Amino acid sequence: MSDEVKKSDKMSRKEYEKEMEKLQVELCILQDWVKQEGLRIVVVFEGRDAAGKGGLIRPMIERVSPRVFRAVALPAPSDREKSQMYIQRYIPHFPAAGEVAIFDRSWYNRAGVERVMGFCTEEQHQRFLNLVPLVEKMMIDGGLILVKYWLEVGKEEQARRFAARIDDPLRQWKLSPMDIESWRRWDDYTQARDEMLMVTDTPHAPWHIVRSDDKKSARLNCISHLLSVIPHERVHKDKVKLPKRPAKEKYDAAAGLAGRKFVPEAY
Repeated sequence: MSDEVKKSDKMSRKEYEKEMEKLQVELCILQDWVKQEGLRIVVVFEGRDAAGKGGLIRPMIERVSPRVFRAVALPAPSDREKSQMYIQRYIPHFPAAGEVAIFDRSWYNRAGVERVMGFCTEEQHQRFLNLVPLVEKMMIDGGLILVKYWLEVGKEEQARRFAARIDDPLRQWKLSPMDIESWRRWDDYTQARDEMLMVTDTPHAPWHIVRSDDKKSARLNCISHLLSVIPHERVHKDKVKLPKRPAKEKYDAAAGLAGRKFVPEAY
């Protein structure tokens, strides 16, 4: 275990939230810069089941505008989408100027779950690996900023998280039949991961590995890293000053609500 993880193990919830708030402030600064400069950013999160992708994305987007930072988590492809060019269903979710699209799983499904679970042929898998570095080069040459993260969770920690999902009604929705089946295919996923990294960890679109056994450490380290790889500056803003309201109201604001159905105030 690295010193970074050991340090996070000792981090209290209060310390974690203090550090996260600093990063979220910086994300707001990045947001202003993205809007001003018209940047188009794609962030890809991949990893094994229960690696912590969703839990990392949540604090990344909770303090910024959903019109700028957008999380993309696509369901399984429909029969129509299966007949399309493979990457076609992802393209409509790519960002326009002034937007950040964050993919919770992406086109790399073909290198992972589709490869392991037999949802694509060997030929389709190999064609994907051959083409994706070229496609990503075209994306970047076209002005997109592409940042790719692989969340690496250990075998024992993954087992602990799966067990927690079984008993926790707030997490049971995270367990699908696919998750259960993938549970026993640890080695197959390791092989698929290594094949993917060997071909798609390119100079123009490198993978960044995030150790995610410790959730707090993973979230802080990843967001900090994202902020470091996207150059940005604080955008100057004039200080907002609220104008005075008329001293006398023209209408009785409460009168228009009289007799309406209010939600019972049970709390």
